[in-house]
Amino acid sequence: MIRIAVIAALLAGIASDQTPATVAPPLREVRGSTIISKDLPAADLTFGKDFRYIGGQRVNLYGVADAEQHLFAKLGMGGVVQRFYWVQFEHFLPTSSNTYNYPADRSVDLGGFKFTYDTKSWPDYATLQTDDPASDGAALASMLAQQNLAFPKKAVRLRMFYLPSPDHRSELMIIYGEALSADSSIPVRKDGVDLDKESAPEAAKVLERMKRDLIIQKHD
Repeated sequence: MIRIAVIAALLAGIASDQTPATVAPPLREVRGSTIISKDLPAADLTFGKDFRYIGGQRVNLYGVADAEQHLFAKLGMGGVVQRFYWVQFEHFLPTSSNTYNYPADRSVDLGGFKFTYDTKSWPDYATLQTDDPASDGAALASMLAQQNLAFPKKAVRLRMFYLPSPDHRSELMIIYGEALSADSSIPVRKDGVDLDKESAPEAAKVLERMKRDLIIQKHD
């Protein structure tokens, strides 16, 4: 995921009319509830039986990165997603010299892969995704809308990053999210609540629920 704060810097060195034509590789194979990734990283990602595969797509992010997106979701009333796993395999294009870098304040091991992560909550997660029409969130929200589905409003999400290559030019991002009930004890604010700092016990519960329905297995 390209951070909004660095988008201007990324675009400054790239003229769109000078970007060479490239052929995007096909999406990774999905069999039932499992994404099969042959590299970056080489692993199978399997999701719980309550989750339906919504679809996959490839998007160009600001002309500097390629993102392959997959979404598994548990649906609620009216087509609103109740729980979801958003999986994104992303890499910078050859025209960009940038690398991915995330604070290592918190980490979790999934299938032998060390992910850094953070946990936040909002009163309107759905609108947050579409604030920037060129973002990866807007692209995924559009895919949902094509099936008359939508992200939840009041929600919590746990976002994880793994950097599979030494040059840090590729990443695997997994976002786990949950709709929150009106009487949920998880606090929310318009600018987001850092639950790892402000409500650590609730953040820990979200982490455990995420781990319950995701199995990552490295390829031999």
